[in-house]
Formats: sequence, structure tokens, C-alpha cells
Amino acid sequence: MKDKNTKLWDGRFNEATDAFVEAFTASVDFDKQLARYDIQGSIAHATMLQHIGVLTADELAQITTGLSQIQDSIAADRFTWSIALEDVHMNIEKALTDMIGNTGKKLHTGRSRNDQVATDIRLYLRDRIDEICLLLRRLETGLLDLAEREVDTILPGMTHLQTAQPVTFGHHLLAWFEMIERDHARMVDCRSRVNSMPLGAAALAGTSYPIDRKMTADLLGFETVAMNSLDAVSDRDFAIEFTAAASLIMMHLSRWAEEIILWSSAQFDYIELPDRFCTGSSIMPQKKNPDVAELVRGKTGRVFGALTALLTLMKGQPLAYNRDNQEDKEPLFDTVQTVTMSLIAFADMIPEMTPKRDNMRAAAVKGHSTATDLADYLVQKGLPFRDAHEVVGNLVSRAIELGMDLPDLSIQELQQQSSLITDDVFEVLSLEGSVNARNHPGGTAPEQVQKAIAEARRKLG
Repeated sequence: MKDKNTKLWDGRFNEATDAFVEAFTASVDFDKQLARYDIQGSIAHATMLQHIGVLTADELAQITTGLSQIQDSIAADRFTWSIALEDVHMNIEKALTDMIGNTGKKLHTGRSRNDQVATDIRLYLRDRIDEICLLLRRLETGLLDLAEREVDTILPGMTHLQTAQPVTFGHHLLAWFEMIERDHARMVDCRSRVNSMPLGAAALAGTSYPIDRKMTADLLGFETVAMNSLDAVSDRDFAIEFTAAASLIMMHLSRWAEEIILWSSAQFDYIELPDRFCTGSSIMPQKKNPDVAELVRGKTGRVFGALTALLTLMKGQPLAYNRDNQEDKEPLFDTVQTVTMSLIAFADMIPEMTPKRDNMRAAAVKGHSTATDLADYLVQKGLPFRDAHEVVGNLVSRAIELGMDLPDLSIQELQQQSSLITDDVFEVLSLEGSVNARNHPGGTAPEQVQKAIAEARRKLG
């Protein structure tokens, strides 16, 4: 007779699992994060089993009470996890059976660990998406509050990291808002596909028991049930889609982080970050390092890596479930944690950035940022745009030669290149004249920024 081990599936086997294989194949060290959702799913499944007559009311009460007690034990960190039991599902089922006896063995009727884990992950991810959406909204609100304070603040807009045209800081912040608004929409859209229930697919072909999948889905808050059992247990598109959406969030945060790092440097000196979001140097006493922004920029690579890992994990798998899918959880869990922490950091830090308005304005004055306005001015006077472009290019060259900025040239210097230029040009060459002229939806004029903020607040409710 074989030496029985503690596994719940060992009837087929004649020898114990190798100790190395046992450790190598175990997932309980990380999938125990799913415990609350595993218990939630099991209670719903048991309720449905009682409804169709597989369990009695007394058996359902025993199972529900036992699972609730296990949940309390896990929450209080009193539960003993066993690698020998492989995963979160077997650990909980074994504990339940030890607690209530043979009735606990009936819980797995009509299901498999394949549809069980797929359900657990979806329940877990649905909650995490809801939390991320709330954080995105909090970040958006902070951006709008800061943008409203900085509607009239002017800084240089850049292309190629070179001075291009003056913009308002409020307008710049609203560009960040638009990115996050798209991220929020993607998360909401992703959630709709996460919220489909695999439970009932069993191992791969469904079950011979007369289960009521709609009842179970309603109990668990799923909008739909997965309609193909093979796909239901093997699909991880929802996890990949979430990680792709999370990658876009992190890409956006990383772009902001780069600007924050530049702006807080002595060379730009546009903003002051709160001390609590920075660190110092062990050797250079003057340093104030924007470490939070730098870490967010760095952590972006973790999420990109998780997306690549999940895509690679799934690319060669035949239908239906394969043990490869055990490797889906760690990248997914890490992505959730990384995105959540990064959003918390930015939602706390961004609204408390202090802009150095004078420095921003001084930077906008440099680099001939109103040159395009002068070209537009000449076009309005009747000069073809390409000719106007050449005239202004010559004037910029002259200003550089004199060590001046374009608005500092005298009217005589300006008129040497075009007799169409008159004294009203200096209003056009001013920073305020430039931003105010772009008074259309999507433009940087303060009036438009105010309207955009109002519309954004309306969207947020």
C-alpha cells in the first residue's frame, strides 16, 4: 500500500511527490492573496449547490460558517499555509474538511480548480480596477485644482525639448489630465471584460450537474457568464488587457516624472516639490533629489515587463488550461501593486507642487517663443506664410547676433525686414498676446483653460 500524503488529488498516484517538485510547483506563497475571493466564490458556489439539491440547508450552513471562520483566521494572520497543499484553493478546502468533516468534501462538486482560479482572479482584479479608478479620479481632481490656480501662469511650451511657443501652466496640466482621463476610460472598459464568470466551466468541458450559473453569477456580481467552457478556463486576455492599460498609465506617469525631474532641477527651476517627497545625498548637503518621481519613472519598466511576460506566457498554449497559467499571478499582482503605489504617490505629490511663476515666465521670454506669432501677424497683413516665415527667420538671426530676444528688437530693426510691421507688433510679440490669441477650444488661452477645467469637472461629477 502506498504511503498516503495529505494531497486531495493523490488517488491516482503510487508515490509521494518529490520534495523539489512539490516546492517548484507550489503557488501558495503568492496566490494566497486570492484567499478572500476564493472563499467568496466558494460560498456562492455552495449556495447554488444547495439550490439545485446537491447540498442540504444544514450542509450549506456548515460550509458557509466554516469558510467564514477560515476567512477570519486568514485576516487575523492565524491561518497556517502549507506548501504541500500547493495552492490557496487546496489549503482552504483542506482546512474546511478538517473543520467540518465529510461535508467539506462536497464543496468541490461541479467545479474544478481551473474554473475556480479563473473566477478568483477576476474577482480580485475587478476590485483592484475599482480602486485604481478611484485613484485616477483623485489624481484628476488634484490636477484640476492646480490647473485652476495656474490659469494665467506662462511657461515655454516645448517641442524637441526646445522652446517652441508660450503656453499657460494650466493648459499644460490639462494635457496631463487628458492622458489620465483616457486611462480611466480604458480601465472602465477593461472591467467590463473582467466581469464575466468562468465558474461552471469546471475543468474544461462543463459539468454534468444541473448547475445554475446565472444564480452564481448574480451572487458574485458578474454581469455575464463565460459562454465557452474551453475558453473560460484558459482565457487570460483580461489580465493581459489590464496590464496593457496599466502600462499606459505608467507610461503617462513616467512622462510626467521626467518633466517633474527636469523642472525641479537648478537648470530649469520651475517648481518646488514638498520636502517629504524628496531625499537628500549622503555626501552632498545641498542636494534635494526628486526620488519619488525617479522611482515612478523606473517602476514603469516593471509593468512593461509584466505585460511582455503575460503575452509570452500565453502565446504558445493550446486549449484548454495548462499549468503555465500559474505564472500569470505574480506579474499581475506586481502590476497592481506598482500602479496603485505610483498613483497614490502622484495623487499626493502633484497638487502640492509649488510653481515658480517668475522663473517660468523668464524662461518663456527666452528662445524667441513668439516668433510664430510674428509670422502670423505678417500673414494677416497680406504676406504669404512662407515669405513671412523667412522674414521672421531673418529677424531671429538678427536678434541672436545682437544677443537679444525677438521682442527686444526695435521697430526700426523689425521694419528692415518688412515694411508691413508697425507699432502694434509689440502686443503680438508679448507672452500674454501670444497665449490670448489662441482662444479656441483646445487652445492655451486662459479663457479656454477655464472652460476646459469646468467641462472636466462636469465629467468627473
